[in-house]
Amino acid sequence: MEQENRESELPKYDKKSWGKSAILGFLIGLAVIVPGISGSTVAIIFKLYDQFLYAVGNLFKKFKRCFFFLLPIGIGLVLGVLLGFISVKQLVALLPFSIVCLFAGLMCGAFPAVKDEIQDAAHTPKRMILFGVGLFLPVAVGCLSAWLTVGGEVGGDVFASVQWWQVLLGVVIGYAFGITQIVPGLSGSALLMAVGWFQSLMSSISLTYWKSNPEVFLVYIGLGVGVLLGIFTFSKFLTYVFGKARQTAYHLIVGLSLGSILSMFCNGDMMETYLLWAQQGVNLFDIFLGVCLFAVGIVGSYLLVRYQRKKDAESVQNAVDPTQV
Repeated sequence: MEQENRESELPKYDKKSWGKSAILGFLIGLAVIVPGISGSTVAIIFKLYDQFLYAVGNLFKKFKRCFFFLLPIGIGLVLGVLLGFISVKQLVALLPFSIVCLFAGLMCGAFPAVKDEIQDAAHTPKRMILFGVGLFLPVAVGCLSAWLTVGGEVGGDVFASVQWWQVLLGVVIGYAFGITQIVPGLSGSALLMAVGWFQSLMSSISLTYWKSNPEVFLVYIGLGVGVLLGIFTFSKFLTYVFGKARQTAYHLIVGLSLGSILSMFCNGDMMETYLLWAQQGVNLFDIFLGVCLFAVGIVGSYLLVRYQRKKDAESVQNAVDPTQV
């Protein structure tokens, strides 16, 4: 209980820490749009994950305290969503494989920050089973989505004719999307890619599309309701679970993180790219650029992890020997 209370304390901001939280929010905002970026993983790197989880889960219970902690994160999040939508929508249309490789590299480079949580943990059979489940789930969803895409219309719009069941499914997918925003290692956009909704959603956000197909707003509403439910209910659940069995829960999260990276290359949206290659020929430039960007993503993300590790080590040393401050 003492550890849980300590981890849930929300720090008072100064200019530096306020800016740090705004940057975290910006990256979480990018994670909403960009396949492969996990906002919660970035929160772990910045050592703000437990506080972020606590503030979201207790927003209505301790509104003032949690609201002011989340404020810079929320401002950064809005900016990240806007920039991510403007840039990624165009880039994915031009070079889909390369962009996915870049963000897969970012996830790979950030993976050690997630793995650090179980570095000294005992790998019991129960924990390894949870790791296996976490690894299997996103891969299975991605493969199912890819299989359903085979034989379908390449580049087709799944919302061309909105059905009532798509609205209900939107609540379910939105709930899962909300979970990805607070579970380290998961990417909401990667989830949408896995179920084959990513490109259709990105393409639907335009005035021309809304005029010709206003029923798509019903899907937006279903997704929005699901996202809010997923974020608030699961943040409370994770706070409780981490207080009871943190390292056990992180075995599942580490598996989910690895599985999400694999599923980025095997899902409905990527299958459309592969089918286009089969019809029109392989885009060698896209592949070459993808390999390069994958390496860039790994290096850039891992340097951030190393920087935070260094800062953590300095904090520990200063705590042991205050004269070094």
